Amino acid sequence: MRAVAPSRAALIEKHYQPIGGDDDPAPQIVVGNEAAIEPVALMGDETLRVRSLMPDGPAYDFAVNTMTYDPGAALSMVEIHVMEHGLLMLEGGGIYRLGDAWYSVQAGDFIWMAPYCPQWFAALGKRPAKYLIYKDWRRHPLAE
Repeated sequence: MRAVAPSRAALIEKHYQPIGGDDDPAPQIVVGNEAAIEPVALMGDETLRVRSLMPDGPAYDFAVNTMTYDPGAALSMVEIHVMEHGLLMLEGGGIYRLGDAWYSVQAGDFIWMAPYCPQWFAALGKRPAKYLIYKDWRRHPLAE
């Protein structure tokens, strides 16, 4: 890989776990450009947009998305997921709830979320907030 201008990269590694057996489709290497992916409004909220960076299908057991919040936008509910996951703040900042604690976050911060941890985010400031989020999408947390 070579950058022709100042750049940054995020590397997320995870050991692949087949769902069934030897006939599972093998995942392929994915290379792309986030800006070329059409954003989708989360639950119809145009102030909160998601870009899915991984293909959808059983070979891809790991979801990687970017989420962009307009200033003042927030998740519509407190979420609780069965899987652990993490996020990297890419732009802007906001307030993140994890369990009963509240954290001020800004670009460059990393958050790890345990399974079943209540979580919520709102963008603060005058510019959009964006983070990269990843999680085991198709695997049960107790599966071997």
